[in-house]
Amino acid sequence: MIDLRSDTITKPTEEMRKAMYEAEVGDDVYGEDPTVQKLEEKAAEILGKEAALFVTSGTQGNQIAVLTHCQPGNEVLLEEDAHIFYYEGGAIAAFGGVQTRTIKGKRGAINPNDLRTAIRGEDVHFPETGLICLENTHNRAGGAIVPIENMRELYQVAQEHLIPVHLDGARLFNASAELAVPVKAFTEHTSTVQICLSKGLGAPVGSIIAGSGPFIRRARKWRKRLGGGLRQVGVVAAPGLIALTKMADRLKEDHERARRLAEGIRNITDLKINNQVETNIVVVETEATGKAVDEILSALEANGILAVPFGPTTIRLTTHHQITDENIEQTLIAFQNLFEKVK
Repeated sequence: MIDLRSDTITKPTEEMRKAMYEAEVGDDVYGEDPTVQKLEEKAAEILGKEAALFVTSGTQGNQIAVLTHCQPGNEVLLEEDAHIFYYEGGAIAAFGGVQTRTIKGKRGAINPNDLRTAIRGEDVHFPETGLICLENTHNRAGGAIVPIENMRELYQVAQEHLIPVHLDGARLFNASAELAVPVKAFTEHTSTVQICLSKGLGAPVGSIIAGSGPFIRRARKWRKRLGGGLRQVGVVAAPGLIALTKMADRLKEDHERARRLAEGIRNITDLKINNQVETNIVVVETEATGKAVDEILSALEANGILAVPFGPTTIRLTTHHQITDENIEQTLIAFQNLFEKVK
């Protein structure tokens, strides 16, 4: 099967497997795992922050960030289709006792004036704005890169009001690779950041949150409270270190294959591409086919292609390091066989 459901499905490379086997380990809850320490130090350096913390997942990292930044009764501002709002099970309300206030963006980017308007004033009726959350790249916007200038302007607004900014940077390295700029170019406009090691970077598990030293010390306690204090975790930190230091440079290959896939699908009658393909996500609009999304997904699977629904009439295809040029050609043949007519 050619698995285009997500970039989370990749298997660890041989180098990662070897690193897992050979990893030097210790009890990380006691701060004694040297491999985790190396990963956290390297991540803090790359992300341009004072300190970093290894966590089990991107969702856990985002929740820890909200819990560390906010008090119960606070309000969190974020784009209306943000992953934290859309895909994390209402966790910040369930765990943090905070509410969300969403702002309509354009391809995942919030207008600074809209942000300024949404920040609560001093009034006994209002919750305090405790945090602003951004996302880059933006999943629901089809892997869109939120411009660095937009992030800078939003961060300035936040600083004017003394509000921290957290970046859900699950696929931040994709944005960095596509624009050929260091990730620090994005993270300097944030208070804290979360990045996934297990998406485009290809590690089997794990994410990083980074910020100031005092923030990470508080975050470490929240990780423990959430059951994320692990023991000899160097065995999974080791492939994360390889992901962080060796897998970012090849991400542009995923983007090129995604664009090639999108271009081929555009040439098929009744199919459209719903997003501007900047990184590794392709969103296919299927409404004109007259077929239900589930029917299309089943037909694709019968032809050896796995994809996921992304809306009532859309499906998502995601490239990653285990998708080859040949896989792209095979996927296009499957689409052509399914829909027959080619423009």
